[in-house]
Amino acid sequence: MTELGAPTVEEPRIRLGQLVTSRAGRDAGRAYLVIGVRSDGRVLVADGRHRKVAQAKAKNRRHLWLHDRVSPEIAGRLERGEPVSDLQVRRAIEELLGTGDVAV
Repeated sequence: MTELGAPTVEEPRIRLGQLVTSRAGRDAGRAYLVIGVRSDGRVLVADGRHRKVAQAKAKNRRHLWLHDRVSPEIAGRLERGEPVSDLQVRRAIEELLGTGDVAV
């Protein structure tokens, strides 16, 4: 509770390898994986096709829908500091969506 008595709403924690969907901008509706979080709070996302890992998009977390699905392979590699390829990201998104398409 805050000092005014209003309950606090805790923002969901963003995890590496988590599936997210853009909800604002030209890429609205596109599925991405979280590949990093910057110190300013922006989330680095990539889909391995339109947005490559090497040029990950920095998105405001308010512009993302968070899904409760995480790629353990991608999360593990990122946590260990190992590189992740665009192909691995594409395959992880396809697996998490259960489709062959990276658009939700």
